[in-house]
Amino acid sequence: MREEPQAASYRADTPIAALADWLGDPVAPADFPQTVLRFRNDRAAAQVGLDGLDEDQWLRHFGRFAPLADNLPQPLALRYHGHQFRVYNPEIGDGRGFLFAQLRDASGRLMDLGTKGSGQTPWSRAGDGRLTLKGAVREILATEMLEALGVYTSRTFSVIETGEELQRHDEPSPTRSAVLVRLNHGHIRIGTFQRLLALEDQDHMAALVDYCLAQFPGPPPPEDAPGRDEPAVRLMHHVVERMADLAASYMIAGFVHGVLNTDNMNVSGESFDYGPWRFLPRWDPGFTAAYFDHSGLYAFGRQPEALHWNCGQLAVALRLLVDAPPLIAALERFGDLYMAAVGRRWCWRLGVASRGVEADTALVAACEKALLESGEAPDVFFHRHRGGRAAEGALAEALASYQASDSDRHPYWRDPAPQSMLIDEVEALWAAIDRKDDWRPLEDKIAAIRRMGEAHGTPPAPAGHPGG
Repeated sequence: MREEPQAASYRADTPIAALADWLGDPVAPADFPQTVLRFRNDRAAAQVGLDGLDEDQWLRHFGRFAPLADNLPQPLALRYHGHQFRVYNPEIGDGRGFLFAQLRDASGRLMDLGTKGSGQTPWSRAGDGRLTLKGAVREILATEMLEALGVYTSRTFSVIETGEELQRHDEPSPTRSAVLVRLNHGHIRIGTFQRLLALEDQDHMAALVDYCLAQFPGPPPPEDAPGRDEPAVRLMHHVVERMADLAASYMIAGFVHGVLNTDNMNVSGESFDYGPWRFLPRWDPGFTAAYFDHSGLYAFGRQPEALHWNCGQLAVALRLLVDAPPLIAALERFGDLYMAAVGRRWCWRLGVASRGVEADTALVAACEKALLESGEAPDVFFHRHRGGRAAEGALAEALASYQASDSDRHPYWRDPAPQSMLIDEVEALWAAIDRKDDWRPLEDKIAAIRRMGEAHGTPPAPAGHPGG
């Protein structure tokens, strides 16, 4: 069974304040016409001691953004650059969001409360700084589903409808508006380092490396890793390990993020910022999520390549502090780390005990072959074969030496069909809200997804993973 994170008392801690002068810009939140609470994640709130807020307090802090006690006195719109579909853009930053607060969870991890749709900032460019209610609902669904499937993801903490009519070119307009708050283990992006490289700001680059090592600690690099005592090299190893695991978790979840730009890559290894995401209707390496991804750069099967490439951009940025060879050595670990993570996570979702990289790789290959030949949805495949059951032919041979784990005892595995999150269901959940203001189907779906997460149990993760 999944281990529930411990409840915590509220404990503000704002180490980012020491970097604030050069890392971001103080901003004011939008003054919304109304604040109507639509979603509050009390499970996540309990982990940071905020589940005791009443509705008025919740609306004041997460709709009007009154500062939390002893926390950041003013929101901070973070500065960064980034490669967007491999094109470098120095004109970006938090354009419709900000860092609102920092606090510790029960295990002492630093957690950030950040926003989406909270108003214009110096980085909004031509944007209105707002978020559609549909976009907020989609982010709830993405984060809940990914967490249940073992992906290290941000949690949607709060969604408040704000009473504005928004114009959008990619959905029927005018459309309803919302402000979203997410709970993240940090908001330091690869693009944050890219900005400091562009500015040739060596001192602040070193300070940012120190901040990340302190707040997102990981295991030491391998004993034979060159330059392993250099802070920038240690950070590079941590990020490569985390991104390899994140890439594997996307693949096992059958998930396509859609916009894997370097400004969307959190160095804590945590997935966040969900826009045009999709889950696979069938196993298709060429499946894309974003209608504007004309070349398939971020297609399902190319996501590991994308995360590896993004790690390469971090290595380029860190050359401001150290020579290239030890950074390249860290980057070259990605492939082996990814394959190990794929096997480990595949066995977890299938409900069998891992037998090591070589055997697990052969099992994954047999499963992929079966998925491609059958055209079966990944959710159906993993549910039908949970614990090694119902396998035939070559798949049965591959599974013969695997033992079922104890986690297949949950009654979820006896349900006639698995939970899934295909686009038709997403649209149906939104239609109930949009047409009838009926939130019950969404609430029921969240409950069903969380039950699925309980059935899967605690996901595997490499040693020292910050999500552990």
